[in-house]
Amino acid sequence: MHATSSVVFLGLLLIAGGAVAQGNTALSGGSRRIELEADASGSPVEVTISPGLSTVILFDSELAQDEVDLDGRSVFANVDVGRTTMRLIPSSKALPGEKFRVSVRFRDGAAPSGASFLLAVHPARADSLIEVYRSARAVESYQQEARDARAEALRCQQENARLLSEHGAPGGVAGLLAVGGIDVNGVAGKIVTETIASDAKSALLPFKVHSYRSTGRVALEVFLSGLRGEMPWTASGAALRGPPGTDLKVLRVWQKSPIAAGGTGRVVIEAEASPESSRGPFSLKLWESEGARTVTINNVTFP
Repeated sequence: MHATSSVVFLGLLLIAGGAVAQGNTALSGGSRRIELEADASGSPVEVTISPGLSTVILFDSELAQDEVDLDGRSVFANVDVGRTTMRLIPSSKALPGEKFRVSVRFRDGAAPSGASFLLAVHPARADSLIEVYRSARAVESYQQEARDARAEALRCQQENARLLSEHGAPGGVAGLLAVGGIDVNGVAGKIVTETIASDAKSALLPFKVHSYRSTGRVALEVFLSGLRGEMPWTASGAALRGPPGTDLKVLRVWQKSPIAAGGTGRVVIEAEASPESSRGPFSLKLWESEGARTVTINNVTFP
């Protein structure tokens, strides 16, 4: 693909507005901290899980390992209850949108005597670590939480600054230059249709896939057809999962219109990526906001 046409394409991607679906996602929800009150009696805490991904719940008190109650245990590939930990890995039988309740009891019998969680299945995202505090926390714990809060605030400030800079930028190639999206090397494009592998369980199948790279960004242009089901399909989120430690941060998902049965459609995905972090292959997963239909494409590579 010529560099000029690639530049124009990515320019439209970065500056486009009014799309049917725009959003971003992270593969993992990172670490969460939960404090249990002595008289805890509210609704169970919701935890996001995903097929094939590990979620670990870490407690500051010993568990009664034989008193763990988990709904739908058969859909989990791994349920490992330790002295103070619980590790959960859903299997492919867990469908997006399903929810399972899990309850634990503490060995010492002090208040609160137990805790409950609502495990919500997501196609690609999972809370990787949940830290549950039942007693007074050490000063170091509060200090760590303060550091995490400052880091998150800084990340939000940087993201807001990026969005503001892109919003005020001109369109086309000038806009890409204004926001640092390209340099003198332009944009590289690659046709990867022949090398990808699609999941037979996907709601749609790819018939053409192009990948792109610019300064600090990568993008995918995916053409889909063969919709399963009668309801139109619109991508609301995406995940790009590569070798361990190289999951990419998806910035936006763009789709002009829903894909109907018997029709075709195009989805564009943009992610942050350095030359080092974008060494593939990657697995792309797309999902809709309502419903369990997903699209998975494996062996995706970038120029």
